[in-house]
Amino acid sequence: MKIEIYDTTLRDGSQGENVFFTLNDKIKIAEKLDDFGIDFIEGGWPGSNPKDISFFKKIRNKKFKNSKIVAFGSTRRKIYSVEKDPFIKKLLESETEYITIFGKSWDLHVRDVLKITSDENLKLIEETISFLTKHERKVFFDAEHFFDGYKNNPDYALKTLIVAENSGAQRIVLCDTNGGSLPFEIEEIVKKVKEKIKTSLGIHTHNDSSLAVANTISAVKSGVIHIQGTINGLGERCGNADLTAIIPILQIKMGYKCIPEKNLVRLTELSRFVYETANIVPPNNQPFVGLSAFAHKGGVHIDAVSKNPLTYEHIDPKLVGNERRILISELSGKSTILQKFKKFDLEKKPKLVKKLVDMVGKLENEGYQFEAAEGTLELMIRKALGKYKKLFEIEGFRVIVEKRGKKVVSEATVKVKVGKLIEHTASEGNGPVHALDNALRKALEKFYPEIKEMRLTDYKVRILHPEKATAAITTVVIESTDEKDTWGTVGVSENIIEASWKALLDSFEYKILKSEKEV
Repeated sequence: MKIEIYDTTLRDGSQGENVFFTLNDKIKIAEKLDDFGIDFIEGGWPGSNPKDISFFKKIRNKKFKNSKIVAFGSTRRKIYSVEKDPFIKKLLESETEYITIFGKSWDLHVRDVLKITSDENLKLIEETISFLTKHERKVFFDAEHFFDGYKNNPDYALKTLIVAENSGAQRIVLCDTNGGSLPFEIEEIVKKVKEKIKTSLGIHTHNDSSLAVANTISAVKSGVIHIQGTINGLGERCGNADLTAIIPILQIKMGYKCIPEKNLVRLTELSRFVYETANIVPPNNQPFVGLSAFAHKGGVHIDAVSKNPLTYEHIDPKLVGNERRILISELSGKSTILQKFKKFDLEKKPKLVKKLVDMVGKLENEGYQFEAAEGTLELMIRKALGKYKKLFEIEGFRVIVEKRGKKVVSEATVKVKVGKLIEHTASEGNGPVHALDNALRKALEKFYPEIKEMRLTDYKVRILHPEKATAAITTVVIESTDEKDTWGTVGVSENIIEASWKALLDSFEYKILKSEKEV
């Protein structure tokens, strides 16, 4: 059975705190959603802001393979006739085949927000939908606050749906706008609605009780065929229903068809694209698509997964374009090291494996974090195996931070020896680590041009034994990436600059070795 997927990332998702999309961002995301196979893409509310008006003007010239672009708006306002409401005119001017209209279905909102009678609200719904359908638009009706309205006054909430249906709405979408409903309530109410409404039903849930995905699944079980949500659950307050969880649950676990089967492997890529476009750091523990979704740290878990992945994985990560990760930490056992570094054929070196396990535990006790710094760990293992070659030697470095007028400037000087040649370079940066990064690149790029491909993407500092105040041990973890991979490196010192420098050096060494196909 086909389930329609309606994405509202560009409208509802952009209402989340710290979420901002430029016009170009919205177009790029829409194209990505189309490639993925989303049925409907809600582009925004034309008339509410200039950017959304521009979006609909630009998007009409683009050809979409899978998706229909939808304009969003409200029922006519009480001060205008439907023909003269400027927002309704803007909806028509958007030239979209589909329009979603939201209207009040909770009498509390009718009374306290719109400040009109219940019958007047029904008239707003009827006139707006009828007007748009007469102009050959296909209308979806979002019954705002429906579940709260039904729990408080079921007869009136149902009347709003009946009016929308009789006026020509093609989908009746039940909204849990405050996000306070529970799965068993959703399931029960949807079943009762289906007894009264023949038009196909949709569901739109918010995550204020951390149940948006569960509520959506419950609605589908009760007969809903149209799902509204956002990529990564972006949205106002606690967010919307997360399509990156809903789609694989329905398609992999329940046998529904949401998107073309071949596209499901691009789910993780889509998730990370939206995060990157929104300039948001992805949460590692996000189900299905998170970096840690299929990560294993405990030795017992890793041993079991190496024998049969089903022991600790609910699906094959490859189905959603993710991957299994084996993490190294003080919890690791022999099987962890063996599983993580199969390429070194460590099974034949049991004494070395034990030495490595002991070394990991000792170093983590000193402040190292290898679960996020596998690059540093691999360099250490290479040294232990005698498979490490010195790429360059650091003769010294210096960092100066000074205020020049109103601007604080960092300048780094680095002296590097490569073979018999010495490079002495200096560079400025936004901060001391950025300046060191720039100076080291300048010194090494002529010898190892591949480092031009890499860039630092994250920088984390953790203080050990904070009771020692400024004399405390500092752990710095740096995340780097190139066109293909992402890796982490770590440095530990009482001096934050030295800790950063150690992590930075490891990152450069790892990249160079990786490019030489030795890693």
